[in-house]
Parts: sequence; structure tokens; C-alpha cells
Amino acid sequence: MLLLLLLAPLFLRPPGAGGAQTPNATSEGCQIIHPPWEGGIRYRGLTRDQVKAINFLPVDYEIEYVCRGEREVVGPKVRKCLANGSWTDMDTPSRCVNRTPHSERRAVYIGALFPMSGGWPGGQACQPAVEMALEDVNSRRDILPDYELKLIHHDSKCDPGQATKYLYELLYNDPIKIILMPGCSSVSTLVAEAARMWNLIVLSYGSSSPALSNRQRFPTFFRTHPSATLHNPTRVKLFEKWGWKKIATIQQTTEVFTSTLDDLEERVKEAGIEITFRQSFFSDPAVPVKNLKRQDARIIVGLFYETEARKVFCEVYKERLFGKKYVWFLIGWYADNWFKIYDPSINCTVDEMTEAVEGHITTEIVMLNPANTRSISNMTSQEFVEKLTKRLKRHPEETGGFQEAPLAYDAIWALALALNKTSGGGGRSGVRLEDFNYNNQTITDQIYRAMNSSSFEGVSGHVVFDASGSRMAWTLIEQLQGGSYKKIGYYDSTKDDLSWSKTDKWIGGSPPADQTLVIKTFRFLSQKLFISVSVLSSLGIVLAVVCLSFNIYNSHVRYIQNSQPNLNNLTAVGCSLALAAVFPLGLDGYHIGRGQFPFVCQARLWLLGLGFSLGYGSMFTKIWWVHTVFTKKEEKKEWRKTLEPWKLYATVGLLVGMDVLTLAIWQIVDPLHRTIETFAKEEPKEDIDVSILPQLEHCSSKKMNTWLGIFYGYKGLLLLLGIFLAYETKSVSTEKINDHRAVGMAIYNVAVLCLITAPVTMILSSQQDAAFAFASLAIVFSSYITLVVLFVPKMRRLITRGEWQSEAQDTMKTGSSTNNNEEEKSRLLEKENRELEKIIAEKEERVSELRHQLQSRQQLRSRRHPPTPPDPSGGLPRGPPEPPDRLSCDGSRVHLLYK
Repeated sequence: MLLLLLLAPLFLRPPGAGGAQTPNATSEGCQIIHPPWEGGIRYRGLTRDQVKAINFLPVDYEIEYVCRGEREVVGPKVRKCLANGSWTDMDTPSRCVNRTPHSERRAVYIGALFPMSGGWPGGQACQPAVEMALEDVNSRRDILPDYELKLIHHDSKCDPGQATKYLYELLYNDPIKIILMPGCSSVSTLVAEAARMWNLIVLSYGSSSPALSNRQRFPTFFRTHPSATLHNPTRVKLFEKWGWKKIATIQQTTEVFTSTLDDLEERVKEAGIEITFRQSFFSDPAVPVKNLKRQDARIIVGLFYETEARKVFCEVYKERLFGKKYVWFLIGWYADNWFKIYDPSINCTVDEMTEAVEGHITTEIVMLNPANTRSISNMTSQEFVEKLTKRLKRHPEETGGFQEAPLAYDAIWALALALNKTSGGGGRSGVRLEDFNYNNQTITDQIYRAMNSSSFEGVSGHVVFDASGSRMAWTLIEQLQGGSYKKIGYYDSTKDDLSWSKTDKWIGGSPPADQTLVIKTFRFLSQKLFISVSVLSSLGIVLAVVCLSFNIYNSHVRYIQNSQPNLNNLTAVGCSLALAAVFPLGLDGYHIGRGQFPFVCQARLWLLGLGFSLGYGSMFTKIWWVHTVFTKKEEKKEWRKTLEPWKLYATVGLLVGMDVLTLAIWQIVDPLHRTIETFAKEEPKEDIDVSILPQLEHCSSKKMNTWLGIFYGYKGLLLLLGIFLAYETKSVSTEKINDHRAVGMAIYNVAVLCLITAPVTMILSSQQDAAFAFASLAIVFSSYITLVVLFVPKMRRLITRGEWQSEAQDTMKTGSSTNNNEEEKSRLLEKENRELEKIIAEKEERVSELRHQLQSRQQLRSRRHPPTPPDPSGGLPRGPPEPPDRLSCDGSRVHLLYK
């Protein structure tokens, strides 16, 4: 670009008149402006002849004022042609004045605290930026021409304790500081709260804590760094853009992050968004990160300093809390390569950290003017970055606070302009800055008013403070893509304007859901199991019908009559009802609709209840009356001869009536209905962002446990009593109820199966297949056993002996049966006689052996002693000797035999 310096001749106007002249505005652009006294104008890209040939310059064209000799420009140095045909800042004239020697200027001191290390090492770039600003301000003669700004600084290490020490030194050591400039929010909180006691203005370049916006607590605080709450409208806007309604947060326990999160919580609540989980930590984020994983957090806002961010994402990598299912929102003022910086406090590699942080979103205040126009320092934002980069000792990505450096640079300019206005540097009367001391509130108030009215174009953009002393600015939205940050949009919260570049990239191809998509699935009964048991139940019902038909058909047979056939018929009917209950027991949402479920529940209850009452109740009645009648004392034997059937039927009716009454009250007062049991979520086998929520349908009522306790209570007592009665009557023989032993065996089986199955099915109620298998098979087996034990022996007897043919034949067969019984008794007597004879023979053989031994002993004795004279009576008696009394054993048995 060619540069031409035109030195205009001396004009007859007073100094500054040309700068104040306003050219005519036309649609062609802006009229050429006249240079100041003793100065000229640099026209960019135009030759001397071209300038002479034109009268107007195009829109967006910039001119630069220059002065001759030892003079310098006071006022705007650069002007730009606006679209309305006017030049910028025409209300402020540009003049050429004599340069004041530095030795004649009075020093004004600034006390600064730069965090060169710690949670936010922003001083690494902000200190060089401040030094650059001081050089630029001190070189200007139109700003503080009689003063020179000087810097006294310390390293606060972003630690309030360390900052307290240096604050004491700044306040109690000469020279007097006219303003304090802290960096970190925690340090700024300490400094700003104490500064009012010394009548000091505090201007921060890196504090974002929302708490610092409290004018009651911090009356003299300003900051060129906007409040952290300025991030929150942007975050809420992004949540709404991507349709997220549930978010989670994790924060470091410091005031700046706590107050920021409190503000975010209020904003998301107004937007209808819920913060589902809120985690915090002081130094170790391991447990909070695990909690986020356990609670299935997907959209996570992280608020912590850079050093803690590395710890968090090392734990994030370990817990696999990253990838296409997760989005992290972080603060944007970390160094660009913060996750690659070596940190001995973590045990994750650079590759692991890079993988964990990929795709996260950052929101950051716009700290560098994206328009790249010239600022009050006559530098564009890009020129500032280039100049600052040359001053840094390390690469910008490895330098803490590089992003905030424009804010620090503009902070010095804001201070300089405020002091210039206070001291009257623009030609107006003002105060002497050298008269300031810590007791002079007047100067402090003037500086405060000047700062509060600041408005200028800086390298960070337009600088203006709100009522709380915080900077107003746009928000930059960036995303980490492939290890580097990419701009994806801007947001102006004052106008609710989101500028989107559509360059966002997602690992899964689209923004993830704010929670796992939960698919509700019902656990249905295995159809193979249901069909198998249904077939067994159907066959059991057929068997019950066959047994019932057989019993009715042969009811005239005496043998059948002596078994109380009507009770057996009730048993067969009860078994049929119980087996029929298997079908509704296996019906669930796979077969029926939601509206039909209550009817199925009632069918289960009534069929099973009545089936048990009829089947088991009739058998219990038999055992009860056998025990009642046939275990009486000898003097009440007459009771055994008469057994009135109506008493048996009345007993069964009582048991059935109790069940009907109980079930009716249950159904009316607290009817069964469909309830849903929800289980723990299950992850699908495929790698999809869904979760399976198993559910199981149950038949239940409000006071289910109470009703089951009543029902199972007296049924259990009946089962236990039935077992006892069956045991007590096992040795009783009666023709009135000739199958009571078979009934007792059936009661044993039914009682054991029911007492085992009832608690097991309650325990396994959440396992539909196991619970159905136990309950249905217990019903099937108990019914089969009952039918087989009660009816099959009768069928076999009648079929094998032909007792089922006719009533006449039945009478004959009955007599023949009586004879056969007598013959059987005779055979038993003969068998016992033979056993007795065998015992007697054994005893006689033993007596013979004893006699032989006695004779042998007598002969031996006769040899040793002479024989005695014969007994006059004629010697030993003749005939077989009588057996000893002890040998007449088993007399009682013989007596029994013939008794």
C-alpha cells in the first residue's frame, strides 16, 4: 500500500478549527477533511495527485492524523468514514501540541496483583499487556500530558492469603497508589472489600465472580472482565436451541463458581429447564464425577479453574463420562492447550485427556474485537495480538491469560481516560492527581464518576460499564474439534441475538439427548411355559371329569357308597376349578388389554379360592368326622354306627361359605387391580443411547398384604389341622368312610405343596416365569395326586372285580366279598398257628438237648461215686418230661389267637 504524507501549508484558521469542521454528508461517501494546524493527514492507498483529484472518500475509508517536528496529535488520531457520510468522533477535535519531556511529568502509581501461577495463571499474558498499555498511554500527549503512569506489581498466585500479604505491602509502603488492579476473583473479592477503607478504586482485568457485582459490598469496584453470569444467558440459549430440559452441574467450591451456579439455577428455572444433579468438590473431583456417572448425567456444566479442570477430566476419562452421549460446558478462559499441559497431580496421559475433552463447548466473553477496527490506541485487535505475541516468552497457547490480555490492556486505557478526565487533561479544569492520598475521598469520587461514564473502543471491543461496574460484552461460543477450538457462534444477551455459524460437530452426528431414552418394556410370561402348563391343566380337567363321571355312574355300588361319593364329587369339582385357575394365572398384557386385567385378577382369586375350598374342604371334612366319630371312648361306641351325611355336607358348606364371604368382602372393599412393578434400567446390547426399563404387571390391591395374611392364615391352619387329623386316623378302620386313608395321603401332598409354594411364590413375585411355574405346577401336581389317590384305586377295584356291573351282581359280589374276607381271616389264623408250632418245635428241641446234657453229667457222676440203691418207688418216672414253666411262653399270643 502506498503511503503519501501531505503537509498542508499554514492555514489562517486557529488551531483545531480544521479538525472541528464537519464535512458535507453525501451518498458518495465523506468529504475530504482538512488537516490540523502544524500537521497533515495520511491517506491510505492514495497518491498526491489522486487526493487532489477527488473531493469525497468512500465509506469505511480511514485517515490518520500526523504532526510535524516535536509536536504530537491530541484527540482522535484515526477517523473512519461512516455510512451516513460523516467521520467518526467529529465532536472531538484533533490538534498538534508540543511534546512534554518525560522528566517533567509527575508519576502516578498503580498497584497490581498478577497471578503468575495457581488456579488461573492469567498474569503470564496480562502483565505484558498492561506494560504495553502503559507504554502506549504514556507516549500519548493528549492523555495525562502532565502525568506518567507507573506500575508496582506482585505475584498473587491466585491465592487470597498470598494476596493479603502483598496488599499490605502496597498500602503501607510508599509511594501512594491511586488504584489497585487485582486479577483472580478470589483475590479481587479480598482487595475490593478492603479498598473502600483506603478510598481506593479497584479495577480488575480478570475477575468474573458474580458476587463482585454487589455495589453494597464492593462500592468502588470496576472490571473490564464481564461477570460470569454473562455466560449463563448464553448457556440457557444453547440449552433451548438443542432442546435440552435436564442438565447437571459440577463446581469447585469457591465463591465465584457458587454464585455463578446460583444465577444459572434461577435462569434455567425461568426457562423451564431443570438442574437434576448438582455436585461440588474442594480439591478431589473423583467422587462427584462418579456420582454424575451413576446418575446418568448427560449435559454437564463444569465450573472450575484450569488446574482443577485437568483433575476433573482425568476422572471423566476413567469413568468414561465422555463421547457421543455427553456434552460438557466449560469456561472459555483456559489456555487453548490446557488439557495437554503436564500436571503431576493427575495420572492420565495427554492422549487420554485429549480423548476425554473432545467435543466440549465453551462460552467466553468476547475479549478480542472481531471487527478488527482501530481502537483508541490506534491498534486493531490483530495488531495487538501480533505485538503481544512478540513480547511473550512462550507460545500463546502455553501462556495463561492470553485470552484475557486484551481486557488487561483496555483496563489501563479505561483508567488513563478516567484519570485524564479527573485531572482536566482535555482542557477542562480538574484536580491534581498528585494530591491524592488514602484519606482524600473527593478525588476518589471524581475518579469513580469518570470510570462509571467510560465509553470507548478498545482492542477487546466497546468498553462500557453497567451500574454494578461490570463490563458489557458479547459471548463467544466455541467447540473443541480435533484438539483445537473452533468458533461456532456469538450471542448478544442484551438483544437476545444468537449468531450461528453452523460449524458445530458432534461425535454421534447430532446433539445427544439430555437423558437416556428410556424404553418401557413389559416382562411377559414365557409362552412355552404357559402352553406347557396349560396342556397339563387341560389334561387334569379331563381327568377330573372322568373321575366325576365314574363316581356318579357307580354311585349305586356299595363300595362307592361307603366312600361318601358326594364328597368325592366335590373334590373332583374343586380340582377342576383349581386347574382352571391356571389359565387366568398365566394371562398378562401379552394376551389381554389393560381394561380386562381386573376381571382376570378376580378370576384368578375366585377360581383358586373356591377350588381349594371344595377340593381340600371335602377331604378335610372326611378326616374331621373320622377323627370325631372313631376316636371316642368305649362307652360311646354307638356313635360309630350312625354317620349322618348332612353333617358332612354342612361342614363343606361352612368352609365354602367362609371363602365366599371373605372373597366378596375383599372384592367390594379393596378390589384387585393392575399394578406395575418397575425394575432397574438395563443397557441394551447394541451401542445405542437408550435404556431398557423393565416392568411387570401384577394383580394387587391397596391392602394386599392384609388380605393375604387373612386368607393364608386360616388356610394354613386348615392345612396343618388336616395333617394332624390324617396322622391321628391312620390306624382307624371303618366301612362308613372306607377311603379315609387315601384321603389322608392326598391331604399330606396338598398341604406340603401349598405350604411350600405360597411363601416361595411371594418371594419370587418379581420373577414371572419362576412364580408362575411354582404356583401352577403346585396346583397341577396337587390336583393330579388328589384325583389319582382317591379315584384310581376305586376304578381298579371295580374293574378288576366286576363290582360295577349291576345292583344284583353287586349284592352277590358283596356276599362273596364277605366270604372272601372270612377265608382271608382263616388263612391268617392258620399262618399264625404254623408259626406257633414252629416255635414250640424249637423249644422241644432245646429241651431234648438239655436232657441229654443232664444224662451225660449223671453218668459222669456215677463213675466217680458208687451207685446208690434203687429207689423203691421204681426209679425215674416214665413218659416225656413236662417242659419248664418258662417254656410255656407265648401263651398270651395263643390266647389272643383264640380269643
